[in-house]
Amino acid sequence: MARYASAPPLSLHTASGRRKYLTPHERVRFLGAAAASPPEITTLCLVLAWTGCRITEALHLTHADLDRDGAIISIHSLKKRRSGVVREVPVPASVMAALDRIHGQKPPETLLWPIGRTTAWRHVKVVMQEAGVGTTAASPKGLRHGFGVHALRSGVPLNLLQRWLGHADISTTAIYGDVLGPEEREIAARMW
Repeated sequence: MARYASAPPLSLHTASGRRKYLTPHERVRFLGAAAASPPEITTLCLVLAWTGCRITEALHLTHADLDRDGAIISIHSLKKRRSGVVREVPVPASVMAALDRIHGQKPPETLLWPIGRTTAWRHVKVVMQEAGVGTTAASPKGLRHGFGVHALRSGVPLNLLQRWLGHADISTTAIYGDVLGPEEREIAARMW
């Protein structure tokens, strides 16, 4: 009888200890590099950085998913493997303004970014390189993890972060509390 290995524990670090998320400084540099990119890439990067969505989820966003008045983006979870699982994530008004300015008003079913996943990933990777993001964090997943760390550092409750990221289990979200270096020090400093 074959034995199946259990899934590796969730971690924000590689097996060799390298971080898989953007630090606060990398996040700021990424947003700066994104602002200097072509307009449609700028908005893609903003949505990835400010919602923590997966790149495929971003590429499925339509104009109907934007609550312009409330500055909320409705993200359809593609990981659940069933339709109808939606999470609403608030974004800064500046992100919604950029989406309006660059993508305008179009029919509700129109995709915001009618490009493929590989092409989108390449664009995000270029922005990461321009921002000088560390190698293991330089991916759309690094942005998702960076969003989780940033949210936790900003005082977002774990259960709310769980909902925004679309995690079924709070233990998955709890990995964002396992940050090292300056992020951990900043969290600890809140107690001092």
